[in-house]
Amino acid sequence: MTAVRPDYPRPQFVRDSWQSLNGKWSFAFDDHNLGLKEKWFQSTGKLPLAITVPFSYQSELSGVEDKSNHDRVWYQRTFDIPEAYAGKRVILHFGAVDYECRVWVNGQRAGNHRGGFSSFSLDITELVENNQNVITVMAQDYLTDLTIPRGKQYWKEKGEVMWFTNMTGIWQSVWVEFVEEVHLEKVRFTPHLDTNEIEIQSFVEGWNERTRLELVTSIEFNGEKIAEECRKIFAGVESWRVNLRDFNDHGMGRWWSPEKPNLYDVTFELKADGVVVDRIESYFGMRKISVDNGKLCLNNRPYQMKLVLDQGYFPQSLLTGPSDDAIRRDVELCKAMGFNGLRKHMMVADPRYLYWCDKLGALVWGEMAAAYVYSEQYAHRMMDEWKEVIERDYNHPSIVVWVPLNESWGVADIYYNEKQQHHAQSLYHFTKSVDSTRLVISNDGWEHCKSDLCTVHDYGKDPEILHKRYSDIENILTDMPGLEGRKFIYNPGFSYGGEPVLCTEFGGVNYHTESAAPVVEPKAENGDQFVQQLVDVINPFVVSKLVQGYCYTQLTDTETEICGLLTWNREPKVPLDIIKRINEGQTDF
Repeated sequence: MTAVRPDYPRPQFVRDSWQSLNGKWSFAFDDHNLGLKEKWFQSTGKLPLAITVPFSYQSELSGVEDKSNHDRVWYQRTFDIPEAYAGKRVILHFGAVDYECRVWVNGQRAGNHRGGFSSFSLDITELVENNQNVITVMAQDYLTDLTIPRGKQYWKEKGEVMWFTNMTGIWQSVWVEFVEEVHLEKVRFTPHLDTNEIEIQSFVEGWNERTRLELVTSIEFNGEKIAEECRKIFAGVESWRVNLRDFNDHGMGRWWSPEKPNLYDVTFELKADGVVVDRIESYFGMRKISVDNGKLCLNNRPYQMKLVLDQGYFPQSLLTGPSDDAIRRDVELCKAMGFNGLRKHMMVADPRYLYWCDKLGALVWGEMAAAYVYSEQYAHRMMDEWKEVIERDYNHPSIVVWVPLNESWGVADIYYNEKQQHHAQSLYHFTKSVDSTRLVISNDGWEHCKSDLCTVHDYGKDPEILHKRYSDIENILTDMPGLEGRKFIYNPGFSYGGEPVLCTEFGGVNYHTESAAPVVEPKAENGDQFVQQLVDVINPFVVSKLVQGYCYTQLTDTETEICGLLTWNREPKVPLDIIKRINEGQTDF
């Protein structure tokens, strides 16, 4: 059998001592809530179906492909610990399980997690045996609870309008790692471009005063060693800065950008009493995103962001990338069309997607999946999961903006509800408190509280109106483009303060080239008409002296939407070079 998503799931923190648990698992629906009562976790053979992990049961690649709603599902599989790793600590990792889950190992409770888009890990050392081990997972979704952050997953069985097929259960990779008692739990990279230093923070699990610990850090660029140092570790968490001894000329030297996605390779070796007990391969990029005198800057230079909105869905696998090549291909197609970045919409990107954005050079706006209805319970859920998302993805240089809320989803009454305004503000300020290196949007599109950018959504199609509107900030604020003039850009008590203006959703030109695609009106009738409509909506932002960035909707067709530049199968609707030239300002085709 061909390996399923065999690539290391966490490419910024790579160990050799790991084992993938993707592939065939036993599976069962539990619509009558019998699993806990009958203790399915204590024996094998209780789950009659088979499923291919990490694909959700609703998807084709799962082998189940059942689109009906089942809020409770069970998984089970066995695994052996290789003899070479006997006696090591065993860490069980889940990329994502939607929405809540409980985990048992050999019939004993290993832990639980809540949050459908964030990763989690469990130390199962005390539960495993040297021979065959059994992992059991019960996943619980709540498809009728509209206060759960789920993004574009629909709570009904069939997608419609702007909502797509929902997902329940395991939908990202599962793997185990084998480590010593003392090991690196994580590292954190913070680039300081202006002083040409990288700040490194190490987190050592199992640290104690009795063991002499040293951490050897080696940094290379294109095979050239830039720095190497050996530090004595006196605490579980330590931080320091390394001068990269580099020079950056007018070509920006080794800084990271979409045009020059330069990455430094890092090797960490943790030594206990002189013996290497852990070895990690990682990388970082030196880049800075800032607003200077009203200008949006990348690496201290004004920079126009040309983004495309990516819903992240695939026909056969929904939000799970079917393969690493497919994930990479999406980033390559984006760049081939002249975009320098992507906005991951209403979902949290797979770490391997972020890796390819780091590697190939694409800016990312990191977004959170939204809920649809506000409640105090939602606010707790949202904050807890958002913390985990930021923590996991902090090191990726491609991420330049955080977007916890979009278009008032989950905070529908924010314009006049102070509680919801405080929620948006709390997300903004919390994000800034744990990540000072990126820009943050409190509520993308309209009804902003405090935000680092003034972002608007405008699906107008008349080029004359668009040119006029985006020639003056007062026109934007007065026209209120969101929902055709029915949404204010700022909430009461908040106002425009000179922030860079970006149109972060626009376009949405409907054109279908596949017979199976839904018919949506209005739509372009042919390729020539499609190209002209693209010129009409993109060019006003390319030439505007006010707009400092834009995000076209969208990269691909997705189930009920046919407004992609590509079909859902990633086939270009028109030659990619034409779209690239439109992004460069050409209007005559």
